[in-house]
Amino acid sequence: MVLFRLINLQTKTWAGEISKMLLLKLRTLAGDRLFELHETQEDNLILSKQLEDLQGQLKDDNYIFTSKPYTILSDQLHHLNAEIERYKGLVEVLQNDKNQFLQREKEMCAKGESVDNVKQSITAYEAKIEELEHQILKSMAEKNDLEIKVEESLQDSGKKDFKDEIHVMAAALSKEMEMMENHLNRSKDAASEALALREEAESLRTLLAKKISEQKEISDRYNTQVSEIKSLKELIETLEKENQELEFIVDMYGKECSESRTITEIKESENQARKQAEYLRTSLEEHSLELRVKAANEAETACQRSLCIAEAELEELRTDVDASERDVLELKEAIRIKEAEGDAYISEIETIGQAYEDMQTQNQHLLQQVADRDDFNIKLVSDSVKTKQASASLLSEKHLLQKQLHQVNSSLESSKQKLARGEEQMKAYVAQAIKTSSENRHHAITIEKTLLEVSEAEKELKWLRSAVGSSEKEYEQNQKKIAELRTELERERSEKRKLEEEYEEVKNEVMELTSENEEATIQKLQDEINDCKAILKCGVCFDRPKEVVITKCFHLFCSTCIQRNLELRHRKCPGCGTPFGQNDVREVKI
Repeated sequence: MVLFRLINLQTKTWAGEISKMLLLKLRTLAGDRLFELHETQEDNLILSKQLEDLQGQLKDDNYIFTSKPYTILSDQLHHLNAEIERYKGLVEVLQNDKNQFLQREKEMCAKGESVDNVKQSITAYEAKIEELEHQILKSMAEKNDLEIKVEESLQDSGKKDFKDEIHVMAAALSKEMEMMENHLNRSKDAASEALALREEAESLRTLLAKKISEQKEISDRYNTQVSEIKSLKELIETLEKENQELEFIVDMYGKECSESRTITEIKESENQARKQAEYLRTSLEEHSLELRVKAANEAETACQRSLCIAEAELEELRTDVDASERDVLELKEAIRIKEAEGDAYISEIETIGQAYEDMQTQNQHLLQQVADRDDFNIKLVSDSVKTKQASASLLSEKHLLQKQLHQVNSSLESSKQKLARGEEQMKAYVAQAIKTSSENRHHAITIEKTLLEVSEAEKELKWLRSAVGSSEKEYEQNQKKIAELRTELERERSEKRKLEEEYEEVKNEVMELTSENEEATIQKLQDEINDCKAILKCGVCFDRPKEVVITKCFHLFCSTCIQRNLELRHRKCPGCGTPFGQNDVREVKI
């Protein structure tokens, strides 16, 4: 029994110690758990404050609107909209330029066809000119034969009247032949000018081909710029969708935080918040607005560069168009002048044909007269052969005399010098004769010789003076020709002045047209600026600028109009009619 009691006491003491140990462990565990609970509660409070701050920041529209990414994106939106409108205006301008180019191309094609017609007419005229040259050569040969026959018949015939008539006819024929040669030379000049016109037309065609290729390149660049604008629009739409998703997530957080929860629910929400925060961080890292902003800035710089290039190319095209218009006007004037000259040539050729027909009638009349005198001429054939030989000898002598005349003209100066020397010598001899009059006969003989030489020199002087008179007549004839050439020069100068005045008038008209186009573009830009100012003004009063935004529908108005609406009982947006409260109105700085 004692042992049993001892054992019971020991067991009781052991059980008490064990229970004490267990109690101590339980107390320490409870304290640790309480400490952990306090820490978790503090952490929950900190997280709830952070969530409230985040919700306040997300709900605060002013914070969103004043944030750098939002302002950058809004500026980019406005800039892109302005660029889109500007591109539309450029597209319209390019379309108008394209239509003008097509019209000018059609005009140039019509002008090319007219030039081809002129070329065909010129070839026909050249053929006619060649035929006329052959006919002139034939008539020249016939004329020479007739002159020879007439001279042979007139040498023995005593009819002076007939001879005078023949000489008059020959002179008229020679004059008409000279006229024909002048007309032929003019027609050759016209043919050379037509060839020059052909070369100018071909150069203009090559210019047109270059302009068309440049226009195609500009249209390709415009298509690439339009595709870039579409890609930028898609990027803006994706950014707007992401912004709406973020707003939706923020609203969900606000609703979850507003409910009262237990500790377990708080822990679960804490875990979910951490997960969602990590998800948000990853999504923000993936879709960072800074990268978007950089990409948008790069796209904007690229668009500006392409715009600058396009504007420079447009200016070059305008200068080229002005130059081509000037060339076209000059060609029009040249073609008009050439057409007038062609008409004049046609009329001259017709007059030449009529003159040739008159000559043929005259030749027929002469042939009849010659046929009447054939019997008489047969008798004089032998004499005509002699006269031919004599005429050939006379022609040879004539050529020799012409050569001698040239030699005489060349020796005129030397003879003049000799005469001057002879006169000086004569004076010296006379002085010597006066001094030596008392000397011997030998000196007298020498004086006589010198006098003979002087007489011969005087004869030579007279002959040279006659030659000088003939040369002076030739000089007067040359002076008359020079005066005629000067009159022609003055006439050409007057025509050149008229052409320069017409060119200045056309240039002034082109300058006026370019100034009118610049005024139209300035007016368009002024209208666009007025439209932008109207967009920035309030849509209710149209006087004051937009200062306040309604966060429910994001419509902008002036503060006075919204304040009047807040004073009413039923507060609705003037733009869409959605109801709003005092807290939904926020100030905005534009």
